[in-house]
Amino acid sequence: MMALAGFLWAAAILVSPQTCASSDNVVDLSSRNLSSVPSDLPHTATELDLSCNHIHQLHKGDFKSMSLLRFLNMSWNGLELIEAETFVDTPLLDNLDLSHNLLRNLSDQQYLSHTRNLRVMNLARNKFLNMTLGREFSFLEKVEKLTLEAKAISLGDFKNIAKVKLHCLTISLDETFAYEAASLMDIHAKRIQLDLNGGQIIQSYLIADAFSYFVEVEVKNVTGGYKHIKTRLGEKPKISTFSLSTSNIVIEWKDLTELVNATLRTSIAQLSATEIVIENLPYIDTILKGTSSMQSFTVKQAVVNSFFFSQEAVYNFFINLPVKHCAIVETSLIHMTCPKHQSPILDLDFSYCALADSIFSRFEGQETVECETLSNVKKLSLVGNNLKNLQVVSKRLQYMKSLQHLDLSINSLVYDGSSKCRWPSNITLMNLSSGGLTDDVFKCLPIGVETLDLQNNQISVIPSLIHKMENLSSLNLTGNRLRDLPVCVDFPQMTELLLGLNSLHAPTVNHLSHCPNLKILDASYNPFTCTCPLRHFIRLGIQSEYERSPSGLTLRNWPEGYHCIYPEEVRDLMLESFWVPEISCSASLLAATILVPSVALIVTIFVLCRRLDIPWYMGMIWQWTRAKHRARMRQLRPEDLVGIEFHAFVSYSQHDADWVKNSLLINLEGPAGGLRICHHEKDFVPGKTIMENIITCLEKSRRSVFVLSAHFVKSEWCHYELYFASHQRLSQGLDSIVLVLLEPLPQYLIPSKYYQLKSMMNRHTYLEWPQDKAKHRLFWANLRAALQTDLPVVDKEE
Repeated sequence: MMALAGFLWAAAILVSPQTCASSDNVVDLSSRNLSSVPSDLPHTATELDLSCNHIHQLHKGDFKSMSLLRFLNMSWNGLELIEAETFVDTPLLDNLDLSHNLLRNLSDQQYLSHTRNLRVMNLARNKFLNMTLGREFSFLEKVEKLTLEAKAISLGDFKNIAKVKLHCLTISLDETFAYEAASLMDIHAKRIQLDLNGGQIIQSYLIADAFSYFVEVEVKNVTGGYKHIKTRLGEKPKISTFSLSTSNIVIEWKDLTELVNATLRTSIAQLSATEIVIENLPYIDTILKGTSSMQSFTVKQAVVNSFFFSQEAVYNFFINLPVKHCAIVETSLIHMTCPKHQSPILDLDFSYCALADSIFSRFEGQETVECETLSNVKKLSLVGNNLKNLQVVSKRLQYMKSLQHLDLSINSLVYDGSSKCRWPSNITLMNLSSGGLTDDVFKCLPIGVETLDLQNNQISVIPSLIHKMENLSSLNLTGNRLRDLPVCVDFPQMTELLLGLNSLHAPTVNHLSHCPNLKILDASYNPFTCTCPLRHFIRLGIQSEYERSPSGLTLRNWPEGYHCIYPEEVRDLMLESFWVPEISCSASLLAATILVPSVALIVTIFVLCRRLDIPWYMGMIWQWTRAKHRARMRQLRPEDLVGIEFHAFVSYSQHDADWVKNSLLINLEGPAGGLRICHHEKDFVPGKTIMENIITCLEKSRRSVFVLSAHFVKSEWCHYELYFASHQRLSQGLDSIVLVLLEPLPQYLIPSKYYQLKSMMNRHTYLEWPQDKAKHRLFWANLRAALQTDLPVVDKEE
């Protein structure tokens, strides 16, 4: 089992580097139980982490394939030796971490001669006894941040970096640390960090030199010994330090307040504390220096370890500080009192605390007294608190007459519109983002605001305002519920309108006509419906892209931020690529496009028909087709043709005899026709009366052809023939009458006794004799088709 475990351990060591080395630029081989630098590191790596391994020595060639390496972390390895030419192959190396190792001599770090591009270097937590820096440190001309640690600091230890201009020098200390006064005089750095590593401040001279030689001083990881700082601050009211900061400290309230009062008496302009734990808080107010040249006081991430104390005493101390900029952030403050006297504070920041609507106010009996001593505040930030009622908050701030910038974002603010808001009149920038505000919020805004941020709320429409916001130039409504572009009648000076991440489907571009000064519009990342109504907005975007917009409007994030969401077939398509024909979106244009060609076509056809007599031809063809169809469909029985000798009996006026003899009979009885026509001149039987002959001829003829003319309706005999033919049609049920209109015959010329003729002309299609000779052949073909049928053979007696 032991052998198997050893084999698996060895395999893990060999395989792990190869696996991790496969990444392109960043290689993480930390905590891999390595004893040497792997030889298969990628050539393209720029960052290499070998921390928390067992690499005790670095040799020439360990990084021969890593010419692009910029960051190397060798901390927590137990390093004892670094050869002089270890970093010959890494000319770009600018960040080197050698902390928490076993290096022993700061005066013999020869490898630094090949790291001239270093900007950040950490040598803390090694085994250096003295801080004497060797000649190699003089080569680090580009270094900006240097972290060192040794058991003792003496005069001349930093002479080899006297010409190096550091941004920050960090000195890591412990409780056995020894310091010789003025040892820091050779260092040229803007900032010095004194890291006590959880211990106490024991070196008063070190604190004094820090205040004498450095503009920015930070003391971190401290649990006590603050009396040395207070003493040195009291000795030198005018010192070189501009900014004093502490981080990750544990301090009692008494030490904190004494330290603040001591700092107020000096020329230090900025005092800050981050990650501070305060113990033994007070029960009564703490005396505070009334005036100071300090500009800024900041507390971040403060917590208290006391359960019983006066919260009002703590709040009073901070709010009454004689500074221009006061910030207490990321701290569980549930209230803040009002200064006892007129406060000099200009910038007040209580971001990410737990403040409620009662902020700055106090109760006297049953009445709420508002704060009137913060009238100098120009900028107030209450981001990320527990504010609920916008109208109540406006009352809390109503006496801040100088307030210009107000940030109330990331609260649970609501406003129901039931009561009036009382904002200071000078507010020009207001941030109400990330709340629960609805459309009514526009009734609770300072009229003079110029920049208004309402993103991430519940606003669906901008209502009409009683008073116009004449100065509003920028309105941010990103992340709301707007369904259309707002009509900015009440915002005449609007230049920037941000509407991203709303519910805009087809924005009405016409609404922008009320925004004559609008220059920037952001409507990106909305669920656009790519149909006809969207085409005007797309045109606006394209004009904006090519700077052709008449108003100079810029559509921000166009085109990459604008995509179709519906219909499904164009989902995720960019709006600039969506095209719909104008004709399919305009009913009037579509109607005009269809009607104009249609009307033109109809008129053209009508004119052509009139000129070419097409209706006549069509009518004749139609009659010919019907005649042929009837002949095929109607199969006459032999008994129906018993006694029938003629295809047709011709009835006409004597005045039309020439046309009948010379045209009709020739074309029907001749070779082209082959029909048998009953004609009174040759087929009437002598000795019989005319009536008897007419009746006999009608009975022997399958059809009757009436040649209609003005003379026809004046002929008495024609009337009788038509009468008998009509009765024959009724008695036999045959469609036996064919009307041929020889000349135009208006209805009014037909006598009343010809009522049957009038009726037939209304019900039947008659054949018109064309005057144009080109039409005669079609006329005769149509007439022959109407009369054609197979008659029985008749034996003629000799």
